[in-house]
Amino acid sequence: MGLMSFLKGVGEKIFPGTATKEEPEVKASALLAHVQKLGLPFKQLSIKVSDDVVTLTGEVAEQVDAEKIALAVGNVEGVSSVDNQLQVAEPKEEARYHTVVSGDWLSKIAKTYYGDANKYMVIFEANKPMLSDPDKIYPGQVLRIPNLD
Repeated sequence: MGLMSFLKGVGEKIFPGTATKEEPEVKASALLAHVQKLGLPFKQLSIKVSDDVVTLTGEVAEQVDAEKIALAVGNVEGVSSVDNQLQVAEPKEEARYHTVVSGDWLSKIAKTYYGDANKYMVIFEANKPMLSDPDKIYPGQVLRIPNLD
């Protein structure tokens, strides 16, 4: 998947108040705990943090797993990019991505990518468990836009 960019100042607040640039292992542990809390599957996962850049290595079963893990750690306040080097056992075509801007909502995004606003649930389902409600998206958040089969 390679390098993905995120807005550093937005996202979930998961880092402990004591985490600083000098404590990358604290941030890496918090990110791993976040991925585990979301229940995202992986065979092996290593997370390294250098300043605001996260590097993911390891192995996952499916492409969607690699994409969701990258989004889960990227949509965290304090992360500006994710270098996704996860190996995928069953590689498939990568999804597209959309960075939410003010005034976006899922049906508007679905209309843009699919030509049909009613396909907003496809985007919602593709971003679970990071999204808990189709109406709860925020500017700066990066979403998976899966290809329609």
